[in-house]
Amino acid sequence: MVSTQPNTDTSHPHGLQQWKEAFSRASDIEFRELLEHLPAGAYTCDAEGLITYYNQRAVEVWGRSPKLNDPVDRWCGSFKLYAADGAPLQHQDCWMGLAIRENRGYNAEEIIVERPNGERLTVLAHANPLHDDDGRVTGAVNVLVDISERKQDEARLIEAQRANREFLAMLAHELRNPLAPMQNALRIMRLSGDDDDAVDHARGVLERQLLHLARVVDDLVDVSRITRNRLELRTDRVELGAIINQAIETSRPLADAMQHEVTVSLPVEPVYLQADAVRLAQVFTNLLRNAAKYTDARGRIRIVVERQGSDALVSVRDSGIGMTPEQLAVIFQMFTRAAAGNDSRGGLGIGLTLARRLVELHGGTIEARSDGLGRGSEFSVRLPIIIDAPRPVRAVPAEPEPHATDARVLVVDDNVDAADSLAELLQLIGSETHVAHDGQQAIEMAEALRPDLIFLDIGLPRMDGYEVARRIRSTEWGAGTRLVALTGWGQAEDRARSEAAGIDEHLVKPVDFGVLEGLVEAVSA
Repeated sequence: MVSTQPNTDTSHPHGLQQWKEAFSRASDIEFRELLEHLPAGAYTCDAEGLITYYNQRAVEVWGRSPKLNDPVDRWCGSFKLYAADGAPLQHQDCWMGLAIRENRGYNAEEIIVERPNGERLTVLAHANPLHDDDGRVTGAVNVLVDISERKQDEARLIEAQRANREFLAMLAHELRNPLAPMQNALRIMRLSGDDDDAVDHARGVLERQLLHLARVVDDLVDVSRITRNRLELRTDRVELGAIINQAIETSRPLADAMQHEVTVSLPVEPVYLQADAVRLAQVFTNLLRNAAKYTDARGRIRIVVERQGSDALVSVRDSGIGMTPEQLAVIFQMFTRAAAGNDSRGGLGIGLTLARRLVELHGGTIEARSDGLGRGSEFSVRLPIIIDAPRPVRAVPAEPEPHATDARVLVVDDNVDAADSLAELLQLIGSETHVAHDGQQAIEMAEALRPDLIFLDIGLPRMDGYEVARRIRSTEWGAGTRLVALTGWGQAEDRARSEAAGIDEHLVKPVDFGVLEGLVEAVSA
């Protein structure tokens, strides 16, 4: 057995010869040499807990070198210790002390060591008693394996799983919420007979809830693009007041439903930006919807636009529920919500993250302020402006007026409702429409009809949309047919495959009907 005779040398144990001379048996020296080369911290103590040896890896764990055979540094080097649950631990109750007192080994036991600089490391202790030739406990050896990184990874994984569960619950909530009124609206339309008012009301419900669903999906897609640095701006010279007014109109239904008072203050002189009008309108729409959502009924929302030197400052203030300092610190983080628990106003926690990133892409900044719960919130956006003389400005795109067409259109989609409803809409504007529900049928119908335009789903049975496009393009008549992918697949690789297959445009569902109508008009005779 290995003995632990007292080591009278209080210098650093390295320089093996110094401590070799303190031991009389070759087995002791071999034991120390083994510890010296371990890829982990290791140290020994005598039966009273005085440290008799430690290797360099132990110093790396502790953060300093303790003194050998010193009562101040007994047991665990006088470092602050904590149990795995974070509770303070007395040194004599560490695994080394227990191994000596109870004459038994404690292996793979967690303990937290606080280094002199306050940093805490989680280590696995392997503490085992040492005996003399008569079997008496003469001390103990402890091997320390630093598992701090592993514990951090575990904590991050647990947090990621929690966040994922919470996000999926929020997403389900956001997607289910509009389905109930949509279902009710459809029943109203079915049962109302000739009651035009009831039908008009139901139609309005469907339009609003569909817009909400589309916004949720669009936000998710935008977040995906932002996190992969795939979001691109289409900048032009734009006037800030027009963008603010567009955002107000877009968010007005929610504000009106809550009976909020919305006021706006714009500079006398127009303010021009080099910006993506659509994306910037999205920023202020998100801020206004956020203000409306987190303000109780009959609240106040005020938008103030000021010019400050070479910047424009836009403030959105509300009289809503406000935020705590803790909420302010994380409000722009992904999936963070101002409301807690099951508050239905919570949403997905995406809008403010998108707003911040879009503002940053425009070279600006966004800040949030609140005087506390119940005292409202204010979001301030600062953007660089164009100072030279004004020129024609591209306004935020407006919905096109409907025009009659006489194009021949083939709609291809295995979702029967999607295909038939789009075909019916196109018929209402004067198009000759036909429907196919799989790839092979699409080829056969296109061959017979020679359509001017084909709206083509990608995920089709019997033959996918890419192959349909390739085969149409391989024919003489198919060279002049306009092919437009109308699909739920919207990643960059999906668009690239469409282009390679000869598809002219790749649109991601749901698409505003005005866009589709414009495509039909472009091919009309």
